[in-house]
Amino acid sequence: MPTLYIVATPIGNLSDISPRAITVLSNVDLILAEDTRVTRTLLEHYNVKKELLSYHQHSERGVIDKVINFLENGKNIALVSDAGTPGINDPGNFLIQEVINNLPETKIVPIPGANAAISALSISGFPTDKFTFLGFPPHKKGRQTFFRNIEDITHTVVLYESKHRIVKALENLRQLADGRPLVVCREITKQFETTYRGTAEEILMKLTGNNLLGEFVVVVGPKPKKSKIITDDEE
Repeated sequence: MPTLYIVATPIGNLSDISPRAITVLSNVDLILAEDTRVTRTLLEHYNVKKELLSYHQHSERGVIDKVINFLENGKNIALVSDAGTPGINDPGNFLIQEVINNLPETKIVPIPGANAAISALSISGFPTDKFTFLGFPPHKKGRQTFFRNIEDITHTVVLYESKHRIVKALENLRQLADGRPLVVCREITKQFETTYRGTAEEILMKLTGNNLLGEFVVVVGPKPKKSKIITDDEE
């Protein structure tokens, strides 16, 4: 029975990969990589020599057909993204569904590891028994609607944002979710990892110059509960 492994890779620190993941990458017949150059750096670090095939959101149908053909012939494949867990905010889910549809007997095995959203949530201090993950906000069309919808979510929310739009995102949150506490994580697991806590207004004052470089995870705390007004009849 062929196996498709979904392998999480480091989001910055190359040490954040499990021995199991390295073993899987060393033993599969093919590794599907979002960017083969990025993955090759990781493989060389751990002295793993394997054939790489590029698979990303712009890959043509022929790539998926090639993957299915490999699995049909009993080959084992590992899917990795540039960083983090494949299938989370990347096109890995589409490939997995195609494999399920075409080769339902294929064994699909998760090899867990790093994930930026979960890492940020783990240090947020906010309730995480229920949260909503929204990925990246739209660049233009639908962006205002994206942030307005956060107002209607009463529990913890987590989203990603790039260095080019993090200030704009915080300005949107200042206008639409003012008063809700935030945790903004920059460059998680990397050399210049920084965590900012406070309101959108407070964090905006800290994000200037070099602090705007890198990748960001924004965690929005739950909506404050309104205090109940006790009337004379209830006393």
